[in-house]
Amino acid sequence: MFNYKTYLIFLFASLAVSIGLQMILPFPYGLGAALAIFIAFPLLLRRRYMSRMRGYGDSGTGTGGGFFGMNSSGGGSVRYVCLVCNNKHKGGTCPRCGSKMQRADF
Repeated sequence: MFNYKTYLIFLFASLAVSIGLQMILPFPYGLGAALAIFIAFPLLLRRRYMSRMRGYGDSGTGTGGGFFGMNSSGGGSVRYVCLVCNNKHKGGTCPRCGSKMQRADF
């Protein structure tokens, strides 16, 4: 799934570009540009790989990848269930009975 050869190519390409920018631009600007490129290239690579993993979610919904993307079921927001009256709601207190005792329902 993760190709180290491509990652090393991107890493050394970003290193070469950052060294080239440091030779062309004056000191503070060259260093800033080199750091920005050295940080941006792995982020772009990670975004590309995460977009490839979109299809690995549950039952073909297309919500795969990321930290919490594998188990999210479309809604994306947390719903709460009241422990007193078993009412499902979104807020901090239950709108039916006013109780603050609740559990999260993902």
